[in-house]
Amino acid sequence: MKVFCSWSGGKESALACYRAGLQGFEISFLLNMSGQSSHTHGLDSGLILAQSGSAGIPVIQRKTTWDAYEDKFKKAVAGLKERGIEGGVFGDIDIQGHRDWVERTCGELGVKPFEPLWQNDREKLLTEFVESGFRAIITVTKAELLGDEWLGRSIDRKFINDIKKVRGVDLCGEGGEYHTFVTDGPIFKKNIEIQKAAKILRNTKWGDYWFLDIEDFGIVEKYDGKSGG
Repeated sequence: MKVFCSWSGGKESALACYRAGLQGFEISFLLNMSGQSSHTHGLDSGLILAQSGSAGIPVIQRKTTWDAYEDKFKKAVAGLKERGIEGGVFGDIDIQGHRDWVERTCGELGVKPFEPLWQNDREKLLTEFVESGFRAIITVTKAELLGDEWLGRSIDRKFINDIKKVRGVDLCGEGGEYHTFVTDGPIFKKNIEIQKAAKILRNTKWGDYWFLDIEDFGIVEKYDGKSGG
């Protein structure tokens, strides 16, 4: 089945995409709804395009606001359906309201939604993400819970151990405590190398957040270990 993957640029969407591929789905497009939604991840469109190029999967980007989100999303999915897409892959874990919305909006369009991470244990998801070969860094933190020293940290075993010790923080950041940007993994043919970034504190309507403003990055070929020398 040809499907699209709802893509934020973060770890859950990447892991959901990877699992869907292992289950035999053909990931034909990434769908990124930018604007306020992607702003919470601290990512601009160029970084999403870099992920798309690294994965070799075309991305559909649509700018929107919260008020127009559903309408823009449904128009984008309707356009994908016209291109042969039959289903959509989403990275929700256990927020029922998110799943209800996905099932309703996709159902209205005759597109089948898939939730590969649904009801999975959070620590196991993080561990699977790391052990599968994904690499990601933290790009946003909620200032009252996680300071700017967390920005740029890799999602690895040490991170998992450290985040478990912080009170009031969901292990996967499902409450918006932190957001990530995936730079490498089994779905990528190339990896993204962050070359320059700055830490910025911003006041949003959801409170104060630290952002890692990625100013420069490069695309790096993967070493497959087969070259002579």
